[in-house]
Amino acid sequence: MQINLHARLSCAPMMDWTDRHCRYLHRLMSRHVLLYTEMVTAPAVIHGDRDRLLGFDPAEHPVALQLGGSDPRELAEAARIAAGYGYDEINLNIGCPSDRVQSGCFGAVLMERPGLVADCVAAMIAASPVEVTVKCRIGVDEQRPEEVLPAFLETVREAGVTRFAIHARKAWLQGLSPKQNRDVPPLDYPLVHRMKRDFPALHLSVNGGITSLEQAQTHLAAGMDGVMVGRAAYHDPSSLLLPADQVIFGETRAPRSAEEIVHLMLPYIERHLSAGGKLAQVTRHMLGLFQGRPGARGWKRAISENAHKPGAGPEVVQAALDEVRLRAA
Repeated sequence: MQINLHARLSCAPMMDWTDRHCRYLHRLMSRHVLLYTEMVTAPAVIHGDRDRLLGFDPAEHPVALQLGGSDPRELAEAARIAAGYGYDEINLNIGCPSDRVQSGCFGAVLMERPGLVADCVAAMIAASPVEVTVKCRIGVDEQRPEEVLPAFLETVREAGVTRFAIHARKAWLQGLSPKQNRDVPPLDYPLVHRMKRDFPALHLSVNGGITSLEQAQTHLAAGMDGVMVGRAAYHDPSSLLLPADQVIFGETRAPRSAEEIVHLMLPYIERHLSAGGKLAQVTRHMLGLFQGRPGARGWKRAISENAHKPGAGPEVVQAALDEVRLRAA
């Protein structure tokens, strides 16, 4: 699989959001966009319920697992285990700024320890045949990104990584919450673009603040190899993902409609319910399907008010779709 081609547009790993149900939905909307799991820690992979943490539907390909950790031996073992599940990529998180990852010495705090990151990815590469990549920030706290980022890329490249996704903001480990770290630090796209010029052999994707395919095209036209979108693809997937195969990947066939996606999700929902799952576990990811369209509010309300009820099934989704059709008539 030409994973680098799919990485022209990817959906960022997002905790509590990009679970297997979300990814299945997103794959129905785009055949090509590279999908990422939520971050899973290496110890959880080694000691936890692997099928629950790592299992995914084959329809999700191409799909990447994001790991968190800072112990080379643990990460190597987790990468070896994950490779057996058939992931197309294993990504190491060097970007998450939450208190939990700081206390565990992984995530964005590792921007301060590039040598350790190099040891981690080298161990992962040795343990797994699946490509190992890194998602990072441009720096943390008082670091000077124009100095830190190229040195970080150089050090980790020497350990064998050739593909990076760079969130174009610093992470402030002291003073800002994880939510604030997604919005408050200023974006520095020019620095990320400069890294592509300085490291032409690396495959570099830019992440952070990108909310439209038009913006994605601008970054690609500026020389970036890929663009990673996050919350916008989750909250308004129809605008970002339905046209993506045509706009970003050059497909000629017409995109599916949001209504078609709903109908395609119904068999998946039925399988999930038959296996003992709950409707809301799937439908919470579908709330933004009609964002900006007549009936979107009724769709969200019908799903939100009814999907949690005991015995709720596909009829809830169908009734919500009727709300959209009613407003569109």
